[in-house]
Amino acid sequence: MKLIYNLKNNVSKHKNKKWYRFLEELLCRIKEDEVTAIGGQLTYFLILSIFPFLIFFLNLLSYTSITQKGILSNLLIVLPIETQILLESIINEIMNSSSQTLLSLGIILTIWTGSLGITSIIRAVNKAYNVKKKRPYWRLKGLSILFTIILALLLMLVLTMLVFGEIIGKKIFAYLGATHVFYYIWELLRIIIPFISMILIFALIYKLSPTPEEGLNIKFSQTLPGAIFTTTGWIIASMIFSIYVNNFANYSKTYGSIGGIIVLLLWLYITSIMIVLGGEINGAYASITKGTGVKDCDEEGK
Repeated sequence: MKLIYNLKNNVSKHKNKKWYRFLEELLCRIKEDEVTAIGGQLTYFLILSIFPFLIFFLNLLSYTSITQKGILSNLLIVLPIETQILLESIINEIMNSSSQTLLSLGIILTIWTGSLGITSIIRAVNKAYNVKKKRPYWRLKGLSILFTIILALLLMLVLTMLVFGEIIGKKIFAYLGATHVFYYIWELLRIIIPFISMILIFALIYKLSPTPEEGLNIKFSQTLPGAIFTTTGWIIASMIFSIYVNNFANYSKTYGSIGGIIVLLLWLYITSIMIVLGGEINGAYASITKGTGVKDCDEEGK
């Protein structure tokens, strides 16, 4: 009884603190918005969109001087080995069949299909911010296609920075006579550049997704908590999942030839949950900042 009393006393002591109200709001939103269910829906659309997006992205990449083989390992490094093998075979097939005809004739259909995942993310973010009014379908689809194109261009920009940044950096440090120092700095930059890029991508999605007619004035800085959580959480969760699958779970033995597909589905589900949680964190932060908070959340559950 004394332990229960102490717990209640500690809870009441922190009840009016901002961090406590934020956690209370976040947990309420996760329950009310059915994050796990939305994550499942988002996973389905990511499955439909990931391969068309890869076709679009890799075909664009074929017209640059960036070597596709080199970026393949960097893109898939956080994934379990079974999924890497599956995606590598699919991506290699895409690259081998890459052609100007495929890019020009199929580009609209490819981008349209590839934007399905973005459309689902936009809807999930709107729900996280409790936005009731929906965009017209044509406007929602247009925004999704725009996001898809921007995402592909940002990925290309990041890869260009990684490739040409190393070349330029080597020449500068060689001129200064400190080539050995460059390798230490570059190993750090190879991690920092993709990390910051992912944060910026998620922050932009969280900022531009809510329907503007609702009167939400979301500043870029207000989307950073969710974007940082999504990026960091996704990397950590992917690494843990990869270690688990590679060392403890033998999906190939259990599911046979479809083991790689099962692992891919599970990884996409983890990715979806992280994206949705990032939106919920920003939504909870916005509510606490406005001074509404759990009251609104409780009213929705009634």
